[in-house]
Amino acid sequence: MKITSAKVIVCSPGRNFVTLKIETDQGLTGLGDASLNGRELSVASYLTDHVIPCLIGRDAHQIEDIWQYLYRGAYWRRGPVTMSAISAVDTALWDLKAKAAGLPLYQLLGGASRNGVMVYGHANGRDIESTVQEVLRYKAMGYKAIRAQSGVPGLEKVYGVGRGKMQYEPAEIGLPPEHDWDTGKYLRHTPKLFDAVRSAVGDDIHLLHDVHHRLTPIEAGRLGKDLEPYRLFWMEDATPAENQEAFRLIRQHTTTPLAVGEIFNTIWDCKDLIENQLIDYIRTTVVHAGGITHLRRIADLASLYQVRTGSHGATDLSPVCMGAALHFDLWVPNFGIQEYMRHSDETDAVFPHAYTFKDGFMHPGEVPGHGVTIDEALAAKYPYQRAYLPVNRLQHDGTLWHW
Repeated sequence: MKITSAKVIVCSPGRNFVTLKIETDQGLTGLGDASLNGRELSVASYLTDHVIPCLIGRDAHQIEDIWQYLYRGAYWRRGPVTMSAISAVDTALWDLKAKAAGLPLYQLLGGASRNGVMVYGHANGRDIESTVQEVLRYKAMGYKAIRAQSGVPGLEKVYGVGRGKMQYEPAEIGLPPEHDWDTGKYLRHTPKLFDAVRSAVGDDIHLLHDVHHRLTPIEAGRLGKDLEPYRLFWMEDATPAENQEAFRLIRQHTTTPLAVGEIFNTIWDCKDLIENQLIDYIRTTVVHAGGITHLRRIADLASLYQVRTGSHGATDLSPVCMGAALHFDLWVPNFGIQEYMRHSDETDAVFPHAYTFKDGFMHPGEVPGHGVTIDEALAAKYPYQRAYLPVNRLQHDGTLWHW
């Protein structure tokens, strides 16, 4: 099955997406997601100018060889742009191989390890009361796991608190907006939030929280300890993970489970965290960590240390990535949970998909491949719009902080 052509489709049905479409001499096509929030055109150029010319004429069945060619052959290894491009190729090739076999992708990976994929939704509000109401609304929708984020008194904008209800999109059209931040206010407020949420929903709902890299290790240890009475499923991205040893300090001070990795690109970014058992969940994604081929290696390493998967699944990952992730989740033995932020109606129309949600679980469907397609005519009606994630500054003196 020879690759005859490939192209990159950039569209913005509510937010920007980059999609790779590979065509073969057997008439089959495969899709891969290459979206990189705020840097979309960099990946589009990397694919169009440097990767696609190297794909033409290759055997689409040789997924491993092509992965190694794009990774080792580039010399400039790793990094979000390179790995997002490799991920797109890898996902499209797995889509093609499963279609050629007439099987849903999870069957080609080894078959289902579970009946469905537990997902968590995002409940957020301007204050504790409105967040509690959102958590209860998600519970009524059938979710078994819910991430809770609340506005903080004295801060105008806080990560996780979006402009709408079901869709939270932090990227904004134009240049990066600047938000203010105060760690002390956040640390005093967050335990009060989870005291109210846990009292409202009871003990049977899994609760999650995203710190979004805002804290130092000792501050994260303090927050984790303060949240222990509320039995969180996890505390996510407690501190920037460039220094992986930082998580050792957090571990010394709290038993709250730790999750990290949505911005990781390779197994090397999480190797020490996993081997030293400094985290409980690894959040690497199909689209940013080398596709299904490389994500399998990360999951296999994690399984040796009882670390489970919990892949990122925000709206800056297209339905192509979500479809591929759900096939991976259904198969991977050490699955933990899957993030599920619902896409807009416009996005769902551009990317018809086979995956479904019911009673807190998702299933990728039985369509051959990963089950997601693209309506190119409709996609063309949503041209690219420059958009950026915000940046943070400390409220008291304007120092640039982690977003």
